Amino acid sequence: MAVGTILRFDEVRGYGFIAAVGGGEDVFFHANDFGENRHVVQPGLRVEYEVMESERGLKVSTVSLVDPPSARRPVAVTAPSVTSSSVASPQFGDDDGVCDVLSAKSFSGAVTELLIENAPTLTGAQIGQVRRHFLAFARSHGWVDD
Repeated sequence: MAVGTILRFDEVRGYGFIAAVGGGEDVFFHANDFGENRHVVQPGLRVEYEVMESERGLKVSTVSLVDPPSARRPVAVTAPSVTSSSVASPQFGDDDGVCDVLSAKSFSGAVTELLIENAPTLTGAQIGQVRRHFLAFARSHGWVDD
């Protein structure tokens, strides 16, 4: 079974696309593929699925929710306020600007989730490309360990 995240979902037409965690071609699904859970389908949900080839490309043959919405915790993403004084003289907390170093997998996962939640129209391939560039940037600054 593959794991991915619902990238886009058209509630009116009842279909959408899943982006695989490891990248690759987006996979088509219909809300009815989720059976009784079709009413909770929305962008950002993690799913497990099997793929089959159709006349129009890849589509799911089976799909299920990894984290049902009742078990999901909301994630708040807020941007820090930036003022001219904070740019000119940054304020650091008790750790004097030192931050935790993430694993490459954790960093990539966090970037993927942020992109899916905040830019749901990106394709899986686009997310993969952005994620690779962010990971290279993070490595160059020592923010991730391999």
